[in-house]
Amino acid sequence: MNENIQKTRRAFLNTVYKSGLSIALGRFALFTPVVFAFGQVPAKLDDDKSIFELQGTATVDGKKATMSTFIKADSLVVTASNSFIIFKVGQDSHILRENSTLQLEGNNVLESGLHLISGKILSVFAEREGSQNKHTLRTSTATIGIRGTGVYAESDPEMSYLCTCYGKTKIQANAAPDQVELIAAQHHDAPRFILKDPEKGKLIIPAPVFNHTDEELILLEAIVGRESPISAIQSYSSPRRGY
Repeated sequence: MNENIQKTRRAFLNTVYKSGLSIALGRFALFTPVVFAFGQVPAKLDDDKSIFELQGTATVDGKKATMSTFIKADSLVVTASNSFIIFKVGQDSHILRENSTLQLEGNNVLESGLHLISGKILSVFAEREGSQNKHTLRTSTATIGIRGTGVYAESDPEMSYLCTCYGKTKIQANAAPDQVELIAAQHHDAPRFILKDPEKGKLIIPAPVFNHTDEELILLEAIVGRESPISAIQSYSSPRRGY
């Protein structure tokens, strides 16, 4: 492991353990404030449209994306620096932030999995029924079972981050599959870091909430024709920029 990365990670984790999350947040500036204002929720995207918004440069299956690009359930989506893409596949929708690589897994417009190879993603998923009820998100250090959920994830070589914004997830550490945690959340209740190397014997540890907002979740549900379960908690303004 790079020595600087190791020192930074250990410093943050030590602060979490010893001093509480609020001190860790202030020290490492990880928290993005949420500002709420009244506004209009976006309309559902047409079935023949995939992309709600595209800023900067993104590629889909190796080709530069435009607003008319159709994204399938097995597409590879990559964003450059200072870029982001907001899109849907079937009844699931995503914000892929800058410098991210995402391999979708599935058939046609039915996702069965996401592999966040690197970078950051905010996603909402429709509930699955019967034989279609399985959906998995994989990161560098974790495998997460998804059930009709909103989640935010980051994937880096040494650790991943997962916030179950609402719904249920099952987090499994790749380095030790016996380390598993079941999360049932209503409003960002139990974010977690999932580590490559254990800290105090643990690979799944508490984390703060950062880098995603309720407005973004409301937007993602709206473009697939659903109302977010947090809509009653907060009103919609617009998604933040600068992904």
